[in-house]
Amino acid sequence: MATSKPTAPTTEKEHARHEPLELADPVVSRLAELDETPWYKKRNLRLLYLLMFPTCIGVEMTSGFDASMINGLQAVNTWDTFFHSPRSTLLGLISAMYSLGAIVVLPLVPPVTDHLGRRNAITVGSVLMIIGAAIQTASQNFAMFVISRLIIGLGIPFAIVAASSLIGELSHPKERAILGSLFNSCYFIGSIVAAGITLGTFNMKSNWGWRIPSLLQVVPSALQVTFIYFMPESPRWLISKGRGDEAMAILVKYHAEGDETSEFVKAEYVQIEKTLELERESAKLGWLELVATAGMRRRMLIGAFLGLATQWSGNGLTSYFLARILDNVGVHDNHTKNVINLGNTCWGFFNATILALTVSRFKRRTMYLTCTISLLTVFTAWTIASARYAITENQASSRAVIAFIFLYSPCYNMAYNALTYTFLVEIFPYQVRAKGISVFQWFGRMAGFFNQFVNPIGIANAGWKYYISYCVFLLFEVIFVYFLFPETQGRTLEELAFLYEDDKVIEQKKRVEEVIHIEQVNEKEKV
Repeated sequence: MATSKPTAPTTEKEHARHEPLELADPVVSRLAELDETPWYKKRNLRLLYLLMFPTCIGVEMTSGFDASMINGLQAVNTWDTFFHSPRSTLLGLISAMYSLGAIVVLPLVPPVTDHLGRRNAITVGSVLMIIGAAIQTASQNFAMFVISRLIIGLGIPFAIVAASSLIGELSHPKERAILGSLFNSCYFIGSIVAAGITLGTFNMKSNWGWRIPSLLQVVPSALQVTFIYFMPESPRWLISKGRGDEAMAILVKYHAEGDETSEFVKAEYVQIEKTLELERESAKLGWLELVATAGMRRRMLIGAFLGLATQWSGNGLTSYFLARILDNVGVHDNHTKNVINLGNTCWGFFNATILALTVSRFKRRTMYLTCTISLLTVFTAWTIASARYAITENQASSRAVIAFIFLYSPCYNMAYNALTYTFLVEIFPYQVRAKGISVFQWFGRMAGFFNQFVNPIGIANAGWKYYISYCVFLLFEVIFVYFLFPETQGRTLEELAFLYEDDKVIEQKKRVEEVIHIEQVNEKEKV
């Protein structure tokens, strides 16, 4: 791809299908690359990243724990007995209430995140999830269990939107993509813990066999509440609230190890300040901002697509209904189901972590294309193997389905897990970032609600034929990514702020250069 500045503004079509030719003046990216000291040799930056794990990156542990726990509880005899063997519609209701809670509360998430700050929004979400998990543990009937899951769902969007934004806005540009990729891989830490707990409790004769997993769901949220105020606030949020001195102090401490003369931090601050200033000038109030321009509409379309794709690619089947899928291929023993669930979550954590540490080095659009094509291939083969078992009850077909379930994991994780929040933070400018990620969450939760309610009914009534609908949607995903996904790798958030707005790029570059030039002149005069 060409890297030189184009002689004429690029069209939206060119932006959508190819790597951007010149998004903004890459001065901060260039200065960041000149710093060859690795993050682990920088005391303050090392501390910042360490604090991110229990407070921000670990937020997705709750989602992973929830999905794996519901999966595992279906093979816990005391849970099945206590709630009178929920199947089909009732089982779908239990799973879907988590997504319904998120759908209901999402319109409130951007104003809370933007007005109260990223840290306070994480706290709000974590407290709600602790309350929900406590009620879930104490449930005395089906209705109480369902309501508890609704409350947990009310909390998760606050934590996810604020945490993913805070990771992107606080990280050093050199590590931002990797940390954003690790955000989703922590899903599997929660999954592994929940799968291990349900494997250990499934044979308990008392109701603590299912209450213990429910109680331990409070742990990730408790970690966030405990450690979140040891974390600094987003410098971008502080600058947007007129608290530039605090933002500068944070950037100096963590991005320059306390060096107030750092050229990189000065350029970074100016770039953030001038970009926010330019965004505010062109911003409209409210949600209409997301559809005000062609560029914003393109961003919103991609965010909505990712919400659907991350739920309608077949992952919801193994996340919540693995036990029922295994029933359909002749695996009925509860111990075997829990072992497969634990093995699949451990394998998912392993490959998701490896991919999170590596795929951010590659072009985003290329990785999404590779992901969608491989998912289509694997899921089609999975469907064929399931059909053959239904017709012949051949054990080789049953084992093939299990093999494809394990093969599916890295295909999904290479982009939908490893890159999604990184990509969302990159394509949405600061002023609409919380709204953009909320749109992604809304479509994702709607798709998840639909899947969690419909999947058990479809599996029960249609068997392998139900999987064909996923194959069709996966084909659509390949086409959408090919034609509409832009390339965002290798730039700071400010350099990507006007991804589709070429006129704004020129103005942004002019303002940043003017301030940097004035500061350089002042420095020379002092000397």
